[in-house]
Amino acid sequence: MSTQHSATNSARSRIRTPVEIHSQFREDVATGLRRSQKTIPPKYFYDAPGSLLFEQICQQPEYYLTRTEAMILRDHVADVVDVVGNCTVVELGSGSAVKTRLLFDEYQRREQALHYVPIDISASMLEESARTLTTIYPRLQIDGLATDYWHGLAALPHAHTRLVLFLGSNLGNFTLAEQDQLFTQLARTLQRGDYFLIGLDLRKPIAVLEPAYNDAAGVTAAFNLNLLQRMNRELGARFDASTFAHHAFYNMDQHQVEMHLRSTVAQEVRISALEMRVAFDAGETIHTEISRKFEPAEVRAQLASHGFTPRAQWADAREWFLVSLFQYTGAAPTA
Repeated sequence: MSTQHSATNSARSRIRTPVEIHSQFREDVATGLRRSQKTIPPKYFYDAPGSLLFEQICQQPEYYLTRTEAMILRDHVADVVDVVGNCTVVELGSGSAVKTRLLFDEYQRREQALHYVPIDISASMLEESARTLTTIYPRLQIDGLATDYWHGLAALPHAHTRLVLFLGSNLGNFTLAEQDQLFTQLARTLQRGDYFLIGLDLRKPIAVLEPAYNDAAGVTAAFNLNLLQRMNRELGARFDASTFAHHAFYNMDQHQVEMHLRSTVAQEVRISALEMRVAFDAGETIHTEISRKFEPAEVRAQLASHGFTPRAQWADAREWFLVSLFQYTGAAPTA
């Protein structure tokens, strides 16, 4: 059943929920914890506490991704607007939209009205950011979608020209197969002439990568462990977070950082809402996230196969991070 959250500024913003998120969470937890390698999709990190913890992660000195991407955007946002022009901005995984404000600032400087469609699984984060953004930007109209990327893209409103933002190297959380599915969905959704701006974290030494996911302050560990607390809160689970440890490492063969929750003891955990018990051996893990690191040519080739043409790209001086602008020019693939 569809639900709808009331907008905090009904004149210029509204937040909709195209699908019921809680039932999805139940199903994905039940399925994931029955697998031989237990797993829970990373989108479920982002309840209200998890979203706040992620904002703190972005401020940690080890976490270079946010500040490096923001620096690139700050230097080149005028170039993006020069190419794209007036548009509807769609953002996948919008969060607090801190980096997106650089784009809004440029449109406001040019005295252009803007329609913004943020897609984020956290309705509370969408509502909070909508309150902030409509106060700062008087020409901004917001139609938020509290859902995952797939349902959000399917529910996009029609617009003359759309610019889809996928920042923060969030593509890295997808497997190669999921990445292909996302690009297929984008090609089916977008019209010729629409744009896609994507941030990619590039391959670099382990000495840089691993600390970014193991910050000294322990914020990433708390973010990972919050997934257990979420299952306790929403599903009546009985996870004791003190018997699990955050474990993040770089898998060189797969070019990805992997995050796990490792059970430090043999134990059985009851999840009341699912009427199931989950057994863990000592050392057994729940795989909670991958963060793939990219070779730009590989992403360009895959996007090209879905009808996207590169228009511009910008990197930092160290070539740690890349922001690329594509335009959809090809026919959408048939089902």
